[in-house]
Amino acid sequence: MAGSENQNPSLFKPYQMGRFRLSHRVVLAPMTRCRALDGIPQPGNVEYYVQRATDGSFLITEGTLVSPKAGGFPHCPGIYTRAQIDAWKKVVDAVHAKGSIIFCQLWHVGRASHQVYQPDNDPTPISSTEKPISGRWRILLPDGSYGKYPNPRRLKASEIPSIVKQYRQAALNAIEAGFDGVEIHGAHGYLIDQFLKDGINDRSDAYGGPLPNRIRFLDEVVRSVVSAVGPGRVGVRVSPAIDHLEAQDSDPFSLGLAITGRLNELQRTAGEQLAYLHVTQPRYTAYGQAEGGRHGSPEEENRLMRAWRESYEGTFIASGGFTRELGEEAVASGAADLVSYGRLFIANPDLPARFKLHADLNRYVRATFYTHDPVIGYTDYPFLEERRARSRL
Repeated sequence: MAGSENQNPSLFKPYQMGRFRLSHRVVLAPMTRCRALDGIPQPGNVEYYVQRATDGSFLITEGTLVSPKAGGFPHCPGIYTRAQIDAWKKVVDAVHAKGSIIFCQLWHVGRASHQVYQPDNDPTPISSTEKPISGRWRILLPDGSYGKYPNPRRLKASEIPSIVKQYRQAALNAIEAGFDGVEIHGAHGYLIDQFLKDGINDRSDAYGGPLPNRIRFLDEVVRSVVSAVGPGRVGVRVSPAIDHLEAQDSDPFSLGLAITGRLNELQRTAGEQLAYLHVTQPRYTAYGQAEGGRHGSPEEENRLMRAWRESYEGTFIASGGFTRELGEEAVASGAADLVSYGRLFIANPDLPARFKLHADLNRYVRATFYTHDPVIGYTDYPFLEERRARSRL
């Protein structure tokens, strides 16, 4: 297990994440919020992250696109143009002024896109496969309506190195913007996960079939990014047991172990650990993030997460439907070093303080998760003291 404070660990005790000293273990999870108009972070984005930053805290940004063809939601930020880099720098500088550490999540949605998000309205987003996401899933369009996912185009093996280069350049751009590191998004049915899962990946070349082939794309992306910015500035997020956007695997247990084994090998070769491995557990679907998802019993979830946690040689972040109590239990039992929170952090910018005080939480409003208003449902959730002041009026 990583970190030096392993005696009586707690959600509220400090943690040494490689080169980064954290004052507590409550992490802001990456969450799409659709507030970066035309792909460029705005003043509202600065305020949102500053609200959730405290001295020694750890924040992970929303999914940030590695190329013009990587998107699948309206008004998601990118990290591939000069304007985007300069805009993110304002976010990073403001967060650093609060004493917080912040990583940029690098994202490519692959087949989970639509022609309205593709340059020149290209109707065929890229993937590991030509199989589309089925009609039981719908994609959010810029006008607020929902559309059907199109048939994707299977990437040729010869094209894959260019996609790997996009991740590498995005990582370099993020460091130029001042980010402390990057998280490679390999989870939740997006491009990298489309290679990992045998329910999607039907390739017969070196990137399909047996596990070593299916994890090859992830491995190449991680190695390329590590060579650009260093292992200690790279985190990886995966979700072996989650079927979001039909990203199912017939043997998630073995898939998770193959991923941790490959990352361990990379770390040994590099002579330095990655910043962390971030794993979403199966109850992500059970808590309402997706409709119709498969998930096992709590006992099976715990067995999978514990096996991957014990296999991985480094900092382990757990995510997916955690409450304060479940997070404290995970850290105290050694099931995780850090716990990331999404929806609770949306509604409670001072979530760590509320957790520590056992204070009541604001309720999140799901209807405003993906609106484009720079304030409503974004930066207008009250802090604890504001809420108490209002109650006294």
